[in-house]
Amino acid sequence: MPYLTDASKILSLVAEYTTAQTLWIDTEVADYKSRTPRLSLIQVLDDPQDMSGDRVYLLDVLDQPDIIAEFIEKIMTNPAIEKVFHNASYDLKLLGNKKAKNITCTLDIAKKIPYYLLPLPNYQLKTLATELCQFNYIDKQEQSSNWGKRPLTEEQIEYAYLDCIYLAQIHKHLLKLQAENNPDPAAEDLIYLGGRYTEFEQQLKVLNSEFEHLQERIKKAMQAQNIAETNYCKLTSYERTTIKVAFTELVKLVQNQEINFDFPVTLTQKLQKDLGNNLEQLSVDIDKTIAWRLTPKTEESDVERKEY
Repeated sequence: MPYLTDASKILSLVAEYTTAQTLWIDTEVADYKSRTPRLSLIQVLDDPQDMSGDRVYLLDVLDQPDIIAEFIEKIMTNPAIEKVFHNASYDLKLLGNKKAKNITCTLDIAKKIPYYLLPLPNYQLKTLATELCQFNYIDKQEQSSNWGKRPLTEEQIEYAYLDCIYLAQIHKHLLKLQAENNPDPAAEDLIYLGGRYTEFEQQLKVLNSEFEHLQERIKKAMQAQNIAETNYCKLTSYERTTIKVAFTELVKLVQNQEINFDFPVTLTQKLQKDLGNNLEQLSVDIDKTIAWRLTPKTEESDVERKEY
């Protein structure tokens, strides 16, 4: 876990990173709760197989805007280099923001994987590293330590390099799950999928029925007992206001006040039917799209097909 503080050595390493295909990056920020946070460390790993930390470089960039600018220009805005972060939106605030290119966020990947493949209470780095990659005894205490103070403690340095190792392993496992979640549709086994679909469809009917029933019972019980919150849910009320007006009244208003209401109106099937042949007098834009609906076959429909 080389810890670099010399500007020339950091810039030399940044130049080497310009030829990398993928970099796993983390940051530590000083004064992160203030209005003027300062980038303290940039941690970079270029070898996802490294579990020792030898390939994790800690770049000390505290109050060195020129080095940060060089890193942003040579690495962050380079579309040829994939940059992997966890919760990338946080790091990018101090590393190029919208100018950054080719960013991969493991938090975003994790959120898109179905719960049955990734059944976790949250998607924090610690949770993913523990549950997905079996890293134990992860201590995040140093995360909130003073990253604006120098010299850094040994605990801070160890914490900083470990996060890159966690990140690379999480990324690897998530890509595997992502592949399982997005198989080739042309090679799918429809007999297997159909069986699973039917099985879960029946279970879902039972679960939804009981869930909705329990919701109503809890809602009524909390209202009757004047309880606004329990340890598992909160009961809130809101007033819904709907304003309706006769269309002819709206037309009169537009004509009298010269209000510009020149926007397209979607003609529902009912409106089209009411307009009848008058529809031909209108200049309409027709937008056709194809939607797909999966409808389960019931036993009754199967019987009808056999009989007729």
